[in-house]
Amino acid sequence: MIARLACLIVVLAAAPAAAQSPDGPILIPGAGWAAPAGPPPPPRRQVFISPAGEPFRAEPGAAYPAAIWFARADADHDGALTLAEFTADALAFFDTLDTDKDQVVDGFESSHYELEIAPEIAETPRTARGSGERRGLFGGSRRDRPIPREGAGVYGLLNEPHPVRGADSNLDQRVSRAEAEAAARQRFQLLDANQTGRLTLADLPKTPAQNRLAGPSEGRRPSPPTKRTEMRLQSAPANRLSAPLGAVESIRETP
Repeated sequence: MIARLACLIVVLAAAPAAAQSPDGPILIPGAGWAAPAGPPPPPRRQVFISPAGEPFRAEPGAAYPAAIWFARADADHDGALTLAEFTADALAFFDTLDTDKDQVVDGFESSHYELEIAPEIAETPRTARGSGERRGLFGGSRRDRPIPREGAGVYGLLNEPHPVRGADSNLDQRVSRAEAEAAARQRFQLLDANQTGRLTLADLPKTPAQNRLAGPSEGRRPSPPTKRTEMRLQSAPANRLSAPLGAVESIRETP
């Protein structure tokens, strides 16, 4: 009997030590057992979505990928984007989305964009709005108030949740190449706040995602007037899949 008691005391004395093992469950007095804390999640990659909707990604600590987009769109490498360069970049991405080469981005190709190319547009919560309000690139809101950033707008220069569908001017659920070109011209005008006909990287507004990465200590350069940088768009449906690309990358090759 005494031997059994001694064994029980030894087991009970060892239990707290085993319970606190960093590799096993943790005993919390009064609360029971809990799983050990795992390692912190890795930092998320930086994301930039171009005015045409093309995503660019970079690892944490690298330059914000808006610079990668700008350098590629600047065809003559003079440090500024003209309307012609801006439009050519947008149409090149349109041609990438138009997989069947019929000069139209249809619902299937738009869904592929949402699910496989830029899944980030579904990762930000949507904000509830009144049933009477509608947003679209070619039509304003009935309510004259600031529009929260959502979808691609969190990662873009303009508050445009779905840049591909946002170019659908006749609302037929298809985007023609002519509509994509017209949308590119309007986006350029919105970004060209000083009406110089040239966009420089330094003059472009920072995206909300970029501002979050920079933090308050770096100071936030004032953006052009809100009425010029906010786009009124129709909302896009939520999407779920993700498809990681590379460290710094887009789905088109850089020349």
